[in-house]
Amino acid sequence: MRPLLAPKTVFNEAIALIDSGDLAAAEARCRRALDDYPRDVNMLGLLGALLIKRERPAEAETLLVQVTAAAPTFAKPHEDLGLLLVQQQRPHEALPYLQRATHLDPKLENAWFTLGKALAILGRGAEADEAFERCFALSPERRLMALAAEHQKEGRFEEAEHLYRRILRHDPRNVDAMRLLALIALRAGRADEAEELLVKAIALAPDYLNAILDLGRLRKDQDRYGEALECFDRATALDPVNPQAHFLRGATLAPAAFTYEAIEAYQHCLKLKPDHVGALLGLGHVQKAVGRYQEAVASYTACIRQRPDLGETYWSLANLKTYRFDDATVAEMERRVGGSGLTVQSEVNFLFALAKAHEDSSDFSRAWHYYRTGNAKQRAEVAYDPVQTESMNDRLVRAFSPDFLRSRDGVGLADPAPIFIMGLPRSGSTLLEQILASHSQVEGTSELPYLGRVAISLNRNRADGINYPEAVRELRPQNFRALGEDYLAYARMHRRSGAPRFIDKMPNNFPNIGLLSLILPNARIIDARRHPLDACLSCYRQLFAKGQAFTYDLTEIGEYYLQYQRMMDHWAAALPGRVLTVQYEDVVAGFEQQVRRLLDFCGLPWEDACLRFYESDRPVRTPSSEQVRQPIYDHSVGHWRNYARYLDELVTVIAPIRERYRHCEPLAEHSRK
Repeated sequence: MRPLLAPKTVFNEAIALIDSGDLAAAEARCRRALDDYPRDVNMLGLLGALLIKRERPAEAETLLVQVTAAAPTFAKPHEDLGLLLVQQQRPHEALPYLQRATHLDPKLENAWFTLGKALAILGRGAEADEAFERCFALSPERRLMALAAEHQKEGRFEEAEHLYRRILRHDPRNVDAMRLLALIALRAGRADEAEELLVKAIALAPDYLNAILDLGRLRKDQDRYGEALECFDRATALDPVNPQAHFLRGATLAPAAFTYEAIEAYQHCLKLKPDHVGALLGLGHVQKAVGRYQEAVASYTACIRQRPDLGETYWSLANLKTYRFDDATVAEMERRVGGSGLTVQSEVNFLFALAKAHEDSSDFSRAWHYYRTGNAKQRAEVAYDPVQTESMNDRLVRAFSPDFLRSRDGVGLADPAPIFIMGLPRSGSTLLEQILASHSQVEGTSELPYLGRVAISLNRNRADGINYPEAVRELRPQNFRALGEDYLAYARMHRRSGAPRFIDKMPNNFPNIGLLSLILPNARIIDARRHPLDACLSCYRQLFAKGQAFTYDLTEIGEYYLQYQRMMDHWAAALPGRVLTVQYEDVVAGFEQQVRRLLDFCGLPWEDACLRFYESDRPVRTPSSEQVRQPIYDHSVGHWRNYARYLDELVTVIAPIRERYRHCEPLAEHSRK
């Protein structure tokens, strides 16, 4: 007679596949076994538990109901079915299964814990506490985990960290403790430790979705887009119907300049969860980047319907630049700012949106009130030290002296592919990028973070405390070449058109021109410059998504401009002819002449398409995306005069260099001064 139960080795094979994270293979093994042993309740119960892991609740429930009916004294399927019903927000239905499981096997600590959750949801607090206590009695470690989680939730991070470390000393394989400790380490700025903990947790539990998502977030926040995408691709493979995994994938594809793929990822998330606020907002951003103006407005509007208190959505509409708020919306924003309950970040976004709304109606006094208030609140939220900026520039000037740069002439990787556009934000760099990217031989990529990463890489493995920029003086010719190769390797993932040249438009690269000139001596470097009053004011009027912490105080913006001028003067003296300065006002006044100048400098043949840059359909991810889809215009030149009465402190700060820019000021300004 054929046995009813599959051999134990088959069951163990399925368990091993689950432990390795290969859930699809584990399911296939279970089903093959059930073809031969269809009444094996152990295998049926295992398959039901596996289907819960695979986010197929309907199939899991059908199977587990069948198993509990066929084996009413088998505790584990009752526990699994109770867990599934709690996850489905059906605690009333879960209760009898969990009570049955704990009656059949009082040592099932997870069943007691889930029973406590079900009772707590139902408002039966005393019974819930009793169930939790039964769980904790079976597992003191679980008690410590619950206590640590409570500390973490209430912001007592030191106490939580102490308990997680205590748990890991006794159970080094507790992946939940590892993950939660990693989140505390990350919050404390210990990113390397956090990453190490998450990687270890995933190695022990390859299907640990939350740890995989956390590791992806960490790498995304460090601009390690390729590695982050590996995490999110793995997450979506493990759980294809998890909306957050698709959202995070989209939020990584977008800054990596995979814009159309980001649109697909956000849309996939919204198909699974139509009210996902982050995906609606992110989708609006990438629709804006590809010029789908009306679709972007629709996404932002849908986001407002879900979260009318989220100021970022209103600022995103304002940041379309060509969008105009109606009077009712302005009144609604003012009502929210005057009320309570907003987060600081939402309030700041509302304030900048209101400033833009009043500026659009030429009420510059009211606009300035909101700009000033919004900037003051944002300055309190960011960390910026102008002394540190000046100190670092002192070190760069000393390290990259003219003599040192001459002595290293000819080192590095002689690859002409990169074109760097840099300078202060809001100084016309997006326009220059759009002009050059309209050329058939040039691809516009993004604001790439990789030159800074190459510089910071010189700080690794230094026990003597010598870091960048001083460490550059110890490099040999082959080291400079290797750094150039590193930069191009990082940038490769963004080069998708096959064009021989590409643009890196990170504005903050200008302090590192010395390093750039040594590692990539044939790269072209363009300095996008604008009159200091217009440039500084434009920064002050812009709420940046991240970075640019110097832009929220007028004095600090002015001082930063002086430092920028100082560094560009240094590079002009130390590397004559290496950088092409393109003044925004000159581009507006003599457009074709400046385009020819740009192409000549980059060694590119003339193409008329560069004059029709506004016809390009390439994605543009900067605040100027709508503006560079229009022909050249001059109404932003001298815009600072609308706010002249409020700019005394800025005028005072930039006074030492203002004469150098008199030719950029309108004639009316010359006669008045």
